[in-house]
Amino acid sequence: MRSTGALFLLSVCALTAYYIYSPIPDNIEQRWKLMITDCFFRSLSHLADFSELLGLTDYMDVMMFITFLERVVPVSDERVKVAEEHFDGVEVVVYEPRQDRGTGEMKRAIIYLHGGGWCLGSSKMGPYDLLSRQMVTELNAVVVSVEYRLAPPYHFPVPFEDVYRVVKYFLQPDVLDRYEVDPERVAVSGDSAGGNLAAAVTQQLQLEPNQHVKLKAQALIYPALQALDLNTPSYQQNQHMPILPRTLMVRFWSEYFTSDKSFLTTMLTNNHNSAESIALLKFVNWSVFLPEPYRRAYNYSTLSISTDKTSLSLADPRASPLLVPDAVLRRLPKTYILTSEYDVLRDDGMMYVTRLRLAGVDVTHEHYEEGFHGTIMFTLWPTEFEVARRIVDNYLLWLKENL
Repeated sequence: MRSTGALFLLSVCALTAYYIYSPIPDNIEQRWKLMITDCFFRSLSHLADFSELLGLTDYMDVMMFITFLERVVPVSDERVKVAEEHFDGVEVVVYEPRQDRGTGEMKRAIIYLHGGGWCLGSSKMGPYDLLSRQMVTELNAVVVSVEYRLAPPYHFPVPFEDVYRVVKYFLQPDVLDRYEVDPERVAVSGDSAGGNLAAAVTQQLQLEPNQHVKLKAQALIYPALQALDLNTPSYQQNQHMPILPRTLMVRFWSEYFTSDKSFLTTMLTNNHNSAESIALLKFVNWSVFLPEPYRRAYNYSTLSISTDKTSLSLADPRASPLLVPDAVLRRLPKTYILTSEYDVLRDDGMMYVTRLRLAGVDVTHEHYEEGFHGTIMFTLWPTEFEVARRIVDNYLLWLKENL
């Protein structure tokens, strides 16, 4: 009996180790911690798939558990004043330095857009709350963290429109005056899907003829920038990497556009483009815009045309900011782009760096060879990572020096 029990225990341990283990590259720090963290994400994803298969609930409803798990109530403290407001009908959390208004000291401002694939996430998650407080105290800045509506209830362009309304509202002179913000020191920033929204809003704002207050900077943290080619070298290299495997990123894109599950299948095979989006592939051609070391092991292939009407949204630069011509890029402000080596979105950011520089935009590009997607979210115990601390420190330093 004892030997049977020992064998059972050994089998359970072996299966657990097998499930937890994933082939993470050696140069990623704290590999076992990442494996255990990713095991939680994969388990939740499997549960979400199973629940959807049985017709119990939608995949994203289960995945939203991550958002609820890290949710906090943003409150004021001795250094930071926090208030939940509505800007043009959109919920925001405003963080300000804890000092009386009326001192005459003008401050920086950052409008921050959380990540989560347009389907998950919240400005009220612990890591975002912490980041906002750091920006307030280290930069003497006002931070507007936007609680935009999410898919699948609200598909594109609703999240974009929510963010755009907030930015337009905040840039009104009387609103800037109310928060004692210098109109020449305002930036938009975001990570992942939030980086997508930040890039898209910055582009669209520059096209507004009556927009007198301009953004001084945009800061994009491993942004998603195009939905045309979901088989770039980084999508291929990192298709099984934590925390964002290719299947999950493609699902996020699909859910952003539609609840039609057949479109997800089409996107997974990279056969989802329309005639309109095929014509714009020249703007996301990685064989041209990706640095040579990152494309040498891969062959560029042409993409086919889908008849799905949903694919028409792919050609909209508000969804895929890489699709705008150089004439639009030339108008953009000083830009910071962060990319991570082990991230399916790496090449989106790198191509944008190339295109912006060719257009004459002042770009700072920080690439983390040991980085993986979502790193900025891992700053709190028990899932804090050293690379996350470095990323946040360097990001804040750039804002301090350039905003």
